[in-house]
Amino acid sequence: MNQTLHFDDSSGEPLFRQVADQLNEAIVSGLYKEGDQVPSTTEISTTYRINPATVLKGMNLLVERGLLEKRRGLGMFVAAGAVARARDAKREEFLSSQLPQFIAEARRLGFGPKELTELIEKEYAS
Repeated sequence: MNQTLHFDDSSGEPLFRQVADQLNEAIVSGLYKEGDQVPSTTEISTTYRINPATVLKGMNLLVERGLLEKRRGLGMFVAAGAVARARDAKREEFLSSQLPQFIAEARRLGFGPKELTELIEKEYAS
C-alpha cells in the first residue's frame, strides 16, 4: 500500500468516513493521481482489520463524489478530474469552516486585517 492509513474507532468519526476522508486526502496531496488504482477493499480491510462492507461504504462515497471509479474486475481507480474536484471541495471546506474560526481567533487576539495580511505574506515567503 502506497500510504499508511490510520483509523481510530474511538474518534467518534464513523470508520467508513475515515476511509473516505483518508483516500480523499491522498488524492488531494497527489499520492494517488488520476488513473491510479487505489488499494482494494480487501487490502484495506485485511491490513487494518476493518469490515470489508465498511471499507466499501467509504469508497462508494468517493464514487458518488466522482473521485473514484469502479472498473469491473479490476478495482477502484482515481477518476479523471478527481484531483481538481477533491481540491475544490477541500478549499470550500476551508473557506466555510476553518477560515472563519481563524479570523475569529485573530480578532480575539487583537490582530488587524493589515497585520494579519503581512503575517500571512511573510509565512508564504518562507
